[in-house]
Amino acid sequence: MFKKMMIGMVAAGMMCAATSVMAAPGKTYQVTGPVLELTDTTIVVEKGKEKWEIARTADTKVKGDLKVGAKVTIEYTMTATDVTVKALKEAAPKAK
Repeated sequence: MFKKMMIGMVAAGMMCAATSVMAAPGKTYQVTGPVLELTDTTIVVEKGKEKWEIARTADTKVKGDLKVGAKVTIEYTMTATDVTVKALKEAAPKAK
């Protein structure tokens, strides 16, 4: 009986670990506006007075005729590619 209970606990633990590894992807965002520039690797969209340059790959799904001047809505995510941790600055000693 004890052996079956241990096997069940190990199986449950493995399922919990697998679930945390397959966590949902990061938050998605979107930008809408006319396409100003278009290449195989980028789409530049005007939002208000700002230009938004969004990277794209061969895996980017495109629905419709994507060309300069077309009004588009782009859904994207933000993913860190490099993180540098800086040392904390120590507080200056207080004067007496």
